[in-house]
Amino acid sequence: MSIYDLIVIGGGPGGYVAAIRAAQLGMKVACVEGRGSLGGTCLNVGCIPSKALLTSSAKYAELAHLSSHGIAVEGARIDLSSMMGRKDKIVGDLTKGIAFLFKKNGVDLVEGWASIPSDGQVKVGDDVYEAKNILIATGSEPTPLNGIEIDEQDILSSTGAIALDAVPEHLVVVGAGVIGLELGQVWSRLGAKVTVVEYLDRILPGIDGEIAKLAQRALSKRGLKFQLGRALKTIDKTNVGLTLTLDRVGKDKEEVIEADKVLIAVGRRPVSRGLGLEDLGIALDPRGFIQVDTSFRTSVPGIYAIGDCVPGPMLAHKAEEDGVACVEMLAGEAGHVDYNTVPGVVYSDPEVASVGLTEEALKEAGTEYSVGKFAFMANSRARSTGETDGAVKVLADPNGKILGAHICGAHGGDLIAELVLAMTKGATVGEVASTCHAHPAMGEAVKEACLDAMGRAIHA
Repeated sequence: MSIYDLIVIGGGPGGYVAAIRAAQLGMKVACVEGRGSLGGTCLNVGCIPSKALLTSSAKYAELAHLSSHGIAVEGARIDLSSMMGRKDKIVGDLTKGIAFLFKKNGVDLVEGWASIPSDGQVKVGDDVYEAKNILIATGSEPTPLNGIEIDEQDILSSTGAIALDAVPEHLVVVGAGVIGLELGQVWSRLGAKVTVVEYLDRILPGIDGEIAKLAQRALSKRGLKFQLGRALKTIDKTNVGLTLTLDRVGKDKEEVIEADKVLIAVGRRPVSRGLGLEDLGIALDPRGFIQVDTSFRTSVPGIYAIGDCVPGPMLAHKAEEDGVACVEMLAGEAGHVDYNTVPGVVYSDPEVASVGLTEEALKEAGTEYSVGKFAFMANSRARSTGETDGAVKVLADPNGKILGAHICGAHGGDLIAELVLAMTKGATVGEVASTCHAHPAMGEAVKEACLDAMGRAIHA
């Protein structure tokens, strides 16, 4: 058996992109995947199926507001089976697309679960493959709650929440982060009562506080109920459903909520178990993240790691950038990832998008900064479409360098790209503001926020 230049363990966004790029650079590459289909959590049970359901549910929810456009709709109903079928077809088509790209680029796919018995070897089943370099891209999985058993029938992880065969009467979401809010809104739009329970006194931890407040206000208008400052204590199954006992954080008080489904969405943890890393002497932190240097090298020569299983944002696009940079460095090129310009997006309605530092972080660091804001209520395009919730917020230093940008509003995930590019290329708020933006368009809100950061807003 020939020796591979690189074996990638994991066929998710980080792993499959790294494998393809390595092959493009002339390496002999294999990718090991045990799921049975490529694409990892993101494509199979995460980013893509959830966005498919968000889109379908948004179209249904929009029907209730068409009367303001002079359009009367009667008799609309949900065909949940067809909706799930559409979601599954999208996933299937995209996983097949990655398999095609492997064939096109000469990447060997090895199906099965991998371990690393020794340096330069990857074991899959009874077979052992030799490699000059090994790249671990095993991703992450839902974080469990102590004492709470996820059965994917009544008590769900995100995997179960995208595969329900009926709309719950009352869905309780534990965790007001990205996953909880997105999937909570899917089922709220389709008719469920949705209550979001969060330990903190705010939603979207890590997001700029002002933007998070705008998002909570908008999501509340759209039907989500929030119970903040509550800790889940127990879930008891009864003959009629589930009973949740909550502790009021900082108060000697309990509350009880009845539900028929519960989604546990308190975050994700790295998948680093079962690979034999401890026996190899690969350093892990207390949470199970694989420790790497700036070149993605672990503590064992020839073994690298990227994506969700190493410290940093757990984002598919961050994993892809990691993978490309890692293999380019292996090939002697200058791979690089600027983690200060990795955007994050919540695909709720309205969308929440963020890049760089929050205002809270700047205050804590004692950094001098200016704030530019522009509300979509004052944007002509937003008024035309009826998507007026939210605002663009830009944070800049005294020289106009953009330190952070945060958006709550329709198409925020697309609008943030301009500000990511500006930060990447060192463009100032003045340079963004002096760029001609089409009218009427949502992007004008970005221009106006940058003008406001200089004290020159025209339409605010």
